[in-house]
Amino acid sequence: MLAEFNTDEPDRVRALLTTCLAVPRWVEAVLAGRPYTDVEALLAASDSATPLLPAEIHQAMAAHPRIGEKAAGTGTGASWSRSEQSGVDGSTAELFRAANVEYEQRYGHVFLVCASGRSGEELLANLRGRMDNTPEVELAIAGQELVKIARLRLEKTVK
Repeated sequence: MLAEFNTDEPDRVRALLTTCLAVPRWVEAVLAGRPYTDVEALLAASDSATPLLPAEIHQAMAAHPRIGEKAAGTGTGASWSRSEQSGVDGSTAELFRAANVEYEQRYGHVFLVCASGRSGEELLANLRGRMDNTPEVELAIAGQELVKIARLRLEKTVK
């Protein structure tokens, strides 16, 4: 799949990268680095285009559903999101509704965490543990979580 990633039409790869992380600067940096010799080189290029700026974090968060709300649609991004949130079941999804409202009232944006492989209880504890952060610290953490999600999705893309 890396060979296909390296040789596919730029517009197709751009769309795929945008599904990984909806930050045009990051997308263009990763796209410009093609061809990559291996997955590690691709991930290094991804890392070199971070950290994300506050405006980029806000832009990228708009592409993510709330934790506990399954993404609608049939596209790759929706499928990835549903898979990443598979640890959030009916009981924790209900608890997340109230927790998301409290979080969004405090910070003005969705709670963002790399949910892959984590239980609903663990994610809910993470949200609650982050409620004492300042808005600036919380936005920086959200940016770090977006980068983790992007790396996971990028690996899925080329493996």
